[in-house]
Amino acid sequence: MSRIKTRTLLAATLILIAAGILLLSQGGMLDPAQDLILRPISSVQTWVAMRYAAIRDLLKSPSDLAELRAQNAELELEIAQLQQEIISLQEQVAESQILSALLNYARSEPENRYLAANIIGKDTSPFIRSVWMDRGSDVGIKQGMPVVTERGLVGRVAEVFATSARVQLITDPEIIVNVRLQNSRSDGALAPQLSGEIWVDLIDQDIDVSPGELVLTSGLGGIYPADIPVGEVISVRKRDYELFQQVVIQPSVDVDDLEIVLIITNFRPLTTEANP
Repeated sequence: MSRIKTRTLLAATLILIAAGILLLSQGGMLDPAQDLILRPISSVQTWVAMRYAAIRDLLKSPSDLAELRAQNAELELEIAQLQQEIISLQEQVAESQILSALLNYARSEPENRYLAANIIGKDTSPFIRSVWMDRGSDVGIKQGMPVVTERGLVGRVAEVFATSARVQLITDPEIIVNVRLQNSRSDGALAPQLSGEIWVDLIDQDIDVSPGELVLTSGLGGIYPADIPVGEVISVRKRDYELFQQVVIQPSVDVDDLEIVLIITNFRPLTTEANP
């Protein structure tokens, strides 16, 4: 009996204690004690959670890094492809603009027939100034044919092969071009210098030449058609003791920046032996 009474008393005591704690908790009287007990537990839980997250990230980082590298490589490839497409589009626009200008020029000179050609090479020698184009005897190109752009004279066909030809430029010291000053109507001869300057020589001393005057082919000698722009006068060299005066010109065509040219195919020069 005594043992049963003891258990009953213990159970009743625990129930009373539990009920008292519950009443105290609902009344908020145990909050300080709960904070005192739960704060260390919370800190331990936070520490454990942080270490777990760090270990998890460390274990996952190699695969994440490999994935990031793969994505980065894919993005770099896409960027390179887009840049190449942009460059290609820009080249197409530039080429279409050049072709449009050449077409307009050809339409303005209906008496001539033209064939377009791409510049595919340049001679590097300072004594031979010429370029190579991708048209030759297969399409009817012949030695001596004039070569132009929409801006003016480029030169003449000097050598012809089946699928290519060499064009002697107006900057070549060996070239012969008879010209006329547009305003003063004086005839002269082109005289390219090794220094890169282009002179017009054999101009009569009595002729009044002014900077800005346009220089055109004269047609004399039958090597080139008349009235093709060659350049513009930038300075005059005149000495009383010399028979002729010279002028320095700025070429109409930048021969260092050629991409596409036109060959005048229906012009037959009277002689080609004068030019090498």
